[in-house]
Amino acid sequence: MEEINIVDNYETPKDDIKELELFEGNIKYKCEIKKDNDYLNISIYNNIIKYKGQIHIYNIQNNLGILNYNINDIFDSIYILNNNKFNLIKDLNKYILEIEFIILNKRRYINIDLYDIYNKINNSKNEYIKSINELKEIIKEKDNKIKLLQEELNSYKYNNKYDDTYDNFNIKDKEPKQSIKYHTAWIRCSTVLKDGRFVIGYADNTIIIYNSKTFKPDLIIKEHKDGISCIIQLSSGELVSSSYDKTVNIYNIDENEYRIIQTLSYHNNSINKIIELKNKQLVSCSSDKSIIFYSKDNNNEYIKDFSILTEGKNGPVIQTKDNEIFFYEYRDTICFYDFIKRKMIKKINNITVSGYFFDSLLMISKDLLLITGFNQISIINVNSYNLIRTIRKDNSDWINVVCMLNKDIIITGDKNRRLIQWKIENDNLKLISQKENAHNSDIFTLAKLGNGLVLSGSKDCSIIIW
Repeated sequence: MEEINIVDNYETPKDDIKELELFEGNIKYKCEIKKDNDYLNISIYNNIIKYKGQIHIYNIQNNLGILNYNINDIFDSIYILNNNKFNLIKDLNKYILEIEFIILNKRRYINIDLYDIYNKINNSKNEYIKSINELKEIIKEKDNKIKLLQEELNSYKYNNKYDDTYDNFNIKDKEPKQSIKYHTAWIRCSTVLKDGRFVIGYADNTIIIYNSKTFKPDLIIKEHKDGISCIIQLSSGELVSSSYDKTVNIYNIDENEYRIIQTLSYHNNSINKIIELKNKQLVSCSSDKSIIFYSKDNNNEYIKDFSILTEGKNGPVIQTKDNEIFFYEYRDTICFYDFIKRKMIKKINNITVSGYFFDSLLMISKDLLLITGFNQISIINVNSYNLIRTIRKDNSDWINVVCMLNKDIIITGDKNRRLIQWKIENDNLKLISQKENAHNSDIFTLAKLGNGLVLSGSKDCSIIIW
């Protein structure tokens, strides 16, 4: 009798091979029996494990209790496996493969010593299962990356960052396409929904969703107790608003209906800004000197994950890298913070940012962050954390807000009621044109509506579509 070996390859069954099926639990195997001089060669395998062994006719005759039959007789008479199964039996630290054949019209057992092959088989099973699980994880990881890339692509499309309808846009030549003064309160913030409608947050407790075709309200929301400081739409579609009343509201928005899903009340002073990170976390910053990170729990509700305290009441916040955010700290200090390692990376002093509530930060490329301030625009490299350059605008005041029209063009709004259009040239800006007296007071918000249209909102309570 010979040791059983793992079989790597099999020949296509021929006439001198009997092929039968047998089972171990729910796993089906093939059993091939081939005659070779005075031996029966037995192979059992499936897609996961496989092994083979030989039994000499002398051992078969002893096992069967017959002496007058040769190997051909025994081979020809094998025609069934009893119950289509086989057993592995441990005997004296050896594993024995026990197969019950019908031979010469009698049930007979044939045993083959397996030595350590059973362990090899189990290892083979485990390796197979391990490789399958690793493959599943790789596929899952790839699927997640594809999903993230698709979401990023959709975000770019949604934001019209590369919208060629703005290639020939010149604010100096523009006259108002539409002037809206539906609500008599300061306009603080705005956003554009994925369905094309635009949302305005007012300095009282009012949020209005305007129809992008009729420019009339589709929906009015009054759920806050004080002014609206920021409005965003999440990648999942929900609308989120922050307020001076220290709360964040999350809404499910239908065409002409809304429902509050959740209210977050973790701050104890005005909330100045809220953003959604690429990993779907929310981040809010407040005049209470705290920045709070929120994650979803098992009930799909946002809960406070962790918070950080700053030296002064903090303002605008933006994600600059997959693991970092940038925020403005009181007294002209800006900060880069690693929210994965939960530590401060860099603080830079003497760089002014327009204000706590304004959209005064913008990533103009993968590496460059633009910051609007008093009479100037700063450009910082987010990899080296260095100030690249400062662009000054003569006879200007606070540049409150900035909006990107496409990959090359941005527009700013300032305290002097002006809209100024700039072209991005590597790490510099070139002034293209400007619109004097675009509003009757400070311009607080800008939004790109698509199709070559720009929205501006002002302290004079008016919205103008250019």
